Amino acid sequence: MEVLCDFIQWLGTDMSIKIMMCLNDPADLVRASAVSSSWREFVIMNGLSKKLCIRMFPEVSRVAHVTEVNDTIEPVQNRHEMPMEWSCLKQENRVYAFLARSFTSFMRKNCISEAIAASSTDNYPLESIHHTLEPGDRVDGRVSYWSSEGEVDPTIPERLIYKLNSNLCVITEIQIHPFQAYFQFGFPIYSAKAVRFQLGHMKSAYEFEDNIKEEPSTLFRSISENVVWTYESPSFPMTQESRLQKFKLPQPALCIGGYLQIELLGRVQKQEMDEKYYICVSHVQVVGRPLSPAFDVDIIEPSGKCTLKYYLNAEYCCSPLKSEGEASSSPSRFRSLTASIRGWEQMIFHTLLGGGVVHVNDDSDDEIVDTI
Repeated sequence: MEVLCDFIQWLGTDMSIKIMMCLNDPADLVRASAVSSSWREFVIMNGLSKKLCIRMFPEVSRVAHVTEVNDTIEPVQNRHEMPMEWSCLKQENRVYAFLARSFTSFMRKNCISEAIAASSTDNYPLESIHHTLEPGDRVDGRVSYWSSEGEVDPTIPERLIYKLNSNLCVITEIQIHPFQAYFQFGFPIYSAKAVRFQLGHMKSAYEFEDNIKEEPSTLFRSISENVVWTYESPSFPMTQESRLQKFKLPQPALCIGGYLQIELLGRVQKQEMDEKYYICVSHVQVVGRPLSPAFDVDIIEPSGKCTLKYYLNAEYCCSPLKSEGEASSSPSRFRSLTASIRGWEQMIFHTLLGGGVVHVNDDSDDEIVDTI
């Protein structure tokens, strides 16, 4: 009778980890955990779900602790042959398994929650940054756009700060529509020469609500001094065209903290009446996926590390951002997506809590991938 060998026992820990980390799909790692109790213990003890998350998004290495909120799982008794932190390791592995899955079941959505402040504003509040959240350049019969102050030097940049709708967001693309002044002679377009993006978090000691009524320039300085930018994109050239210009990041970026800064680098259009250069924007969109309400983070000062929180009873469903001309998703499709994610959730709990081999329907994964 042929005897099958367990390669983990034969190859040792280091080589086995390298082999396991060749799995790119988080579902495959959960399936590996379901092969046997020894494989499940190997995945958990060596934090392979966390390693997979860090490989997908290096920003995850900033997570110092994980916690489950409103945990309805019955406490797991520590086995005498295992270290005392066994239940904590299982919880950590479970949270990272869900996080890895949320990275791969991606739906496009506009992730901006609110416009916060601009480095300058020419005519506040008529040309405020808040107008950039409107999809068009006219709202209720009035023009809608943000304008910088005029500058003689065309190299002076401008900055716009936005709050995303989740403290944990995967960002793939930023879209900017320069404003065309159709009420000025020649219909000039006040674009920038280039753009660059930064993602980050607010220092925990900063009280944003107390500064809402500050003057725009003072508010911008106050906020920019209290935001820690942890990601910076390369610069992208912007064309002097009145259209929604799309700037796709080289790799999807994980924003921990929920703040975005758009740097508008250089000016190209001079206003005829005062011979000064301006930058004007009519609309901004941030394309990606917020990971709330299932996930949230608390920043730990002064290290900049964070605590990752997973809400067990949170709803996963998010309405995808509809592309131009795209029809709305049917209710049956939406319910199918919800059922697929819930089924995958049950698979994780069953496997990581010590259940037997789980047979996964691959069609459920295909259903999720089709929604990307």
